[in-house]
Amino acid sequence: MSKRILIVDDAAFMRMMIKDILTKNGYDVVGEAADGMQAVEKYKEHHPDLVTMDITMPEMDGITALKEIKAINPNAKVIMCSAMGQQAMVIDAIQAGAKDFIVKPFQADRVIEAIHKTLS
Repeated sequence: MSKRILIVDDAAFMRMMIKDILTKNGYDVVGEAADGMQAVEKYKEHHPDLVTMDITMPEMDGITALKEIKAINPNAKVIMCSAMGQQAMVIDAIQAGAKDFIVKPFQADRVIEAIHKTLS
């Protein structure tokens, strides 16, 4: 059975890029969210195996959403996505329970490596 993934990013083209990488590699994208509040709702709805979470978003940022998802399921697997130069935020995210992080712009092999490592 293919692993189910929720993609969270406020930029539609970023969601499209990562979805393309995932589906080409046999993953099942079960949902997409444009902000942290949607992410938490979609997480409750779909119970995905993994979430890719952007850090900087309107309404609720990725780190707050990560904490809320971890409160729902302490074993939730979340990989943070960040632009260059957000190292401090990445450290916050890892401390809040993120499993890994990928830097934008996405490189397909790095995305798949991070997801494979997190799910294995």
